[in-house]
Amino acid sequence: MLKISKKADYALIAVRHLATHGAMRSHSATDIAEACGIAVPLLAKVLQRLAKHGLVTARHGSSGGYQLARPPKDISALEVISAVDGPLMITSCVTSHGICGQSTTCTVRDPLRRVNESILQVLGAVTISQMTENSPEAELVGLPS
Repeated sequence: MLKISKKADYALIAVRHLATHGAMRSHSATDIAEACGIAVPLLAKVLQRLAKHGLVTARHGSSGGYQLARPPKDISALEVISAVDGPLMITSCVTSHGICGQSTTCTVRDPLRRVNESILQVLGAVTISQMTENSPEAELVGLPS
């Protein structure tokens, strides 16, 4: 089953929350966690990872918290997922160094690489702004037929 991790899911939820609830003010990890029904310690770790990758900024102090580092239209779902999970691959053989015992006779490596690239392209085209209900560009990317 192709599935993003729970941490990546929480990261998307948190970034969407920041985009929808005032990108200009800070929100504490506790406030976001309570609003979204996520355990505070886990969300705090996710937000720290997002900050490390430059997707959110963290301010310390009594009026501190997290804010988006860029406008929601400039942050892709792929960036958020990759910040938490690392490179997205449907199978290890799609990388340049993914070698297995079937590499000399494998007939699906290239098709799987193309599928992986398509997934990356779609996730890279979907912005956090598009993931918000009240966005003028709320329609997500259509898949080619």
